[in-house]
Amino acid sequence: MDIEKIRSLIDEFEIKFIRLAFSDIYGRQKNIAIMSDQLEHALKYGVSFDASQIKGFMDVTKSDLFLFPDLDTFSIVPWRPSEGGVARFYCYIKYPDGRPFEGDGRYLLMQREEEARKKGFSFLVGPECEFYLFQLDGDGYPTETPYDRASYFDISPLDKGEDIRRDICFALEDMHVTPERSHHEQGPGQNEVDFRCSSPLKAADDLMTFKTTVKAISQSYGLFASFLPKPLLSESGSGLHVNLSIFENGKNLFADFQKDPNPKATSFMQGILNRIGEITLFANQLPGSYARFGKCEAPSHVSWSSENRSTLVRVPAAKDEDSRMEVRSPDPAANPYLLFTLLLAAGFEGIEQGSVLSEEKKTPSHAKDLPTSLSKAVKLARNSQFVSSVIPESTLSNFLEEKQREAMEYEKAENQHQYDMERYFPYI
Repeated sequence: MDIEKIRSLIDEFEIKFIRLAFSDIYGRQKNIAIMSDQLEHALKYGVSFDASQIKGFMDVTKSDLFLFPDLDTFSIVPWRPSEGGVARFYCYIKYPDGRPFEGDGRYLLMQREEEARKKGFSFLVGPECEFYLFQLDGDGYPTETPYDRASYFDISPLDKGEDIRRDICFALEDMHVTPERSHHEQGPGQNEVDFRCSSPLKAADDLMTFKTTVKAISQSYGLFASFLPKPLLSESGSGLHVNLSIFENGKNLFADFQKDPNPKATSFMQGILNRIGEITLFANQLPGSYARFGKCEAPSHVSWSSENRSTLVRVPAAKDEDSRMEVRSPDPAANPYLLFTLLLAAGFEGIEQGSVLSEEKKTPSHAKDLPTSLSKAVKLARNSQFVSSVIPESTLSNFLEEKQREAMEYEKAENQHQYDMERYFPYI
């Protein structure tokens, strides 16, 4: 996209408002709206905001940061009115002197991609994100009553979400995200819509677009969409399965993995297995995230398999361009920019060190455990030289401090699931 093309689209669709969107360090999307005639000013000078009001960013003594729209992320918001329409850009965040802000996850991920590209490597990332649909009460607030009682791959009338998933797919297409499949998941009211894999940065942007779209379309149906990892204790949790393909000079290194595994692909995978414990805080950042592990196919051990869906990493039975590895421990509350940055860094460390892939574990009973609580995940990340080498110090210290506080509050709660629902359910 270039400014001339965007200017033409703004005129054609009578766009009056432009949302400048970004993510805080915890993965919650924020935005400011400007009038469309201010776009070129924003591209040249940025749009300032009070960063002291964004948790984990800055304090009041140095609070000015600027948003600069990324032209490649332009899309029209389809659920907003067509008259006086709304468009959206994702933004890079910079200091007043033009330096990149170290808390900008988009910039960190872009840097990681660029470093790999210089070495002849590229990636495709395909997130698979599950979510629940809940009914609203008379005042429009979410209840804990699922929208239906259907289960995996059920159809109407048991599955009440068919029309909602259809409209989500249409809206995603309008926003330049290509849906590929959708279905009812295991839990009552639980759904999944998968979209096409893309470069890591676009995949992270697409995931943020997906979550916003799901929330908006569900609300138009009088429902609440939840990305909480474990909203119903007795039912399946919601996962964020991350599919990763690595290419060297255009060749997919996971092709023919079952018959003739490429050494760099196996080292990449082992690099992630080596560091996943230290990364878990960023893959599973809520106290209730850990109630999902070890249940309904969610992993609890550091292991891999070509078939077993309960292992941490799975290599699906796929061919050619679909060949990939799948990391199954993350959940939808993760910040995708930081998570993907860490996964790529861990995989590359494995390649650089020539890590040898551990024996396949069809039953992971003898494998190393994932951390079983948020406090344990915080400790692993705090003591990790790897994490501190990837995530800038100020961002990491703010993240660790907040997550340690949340872990302590959760552990003190008399009813931990109730705490999880009251603290996070309305917002995730």
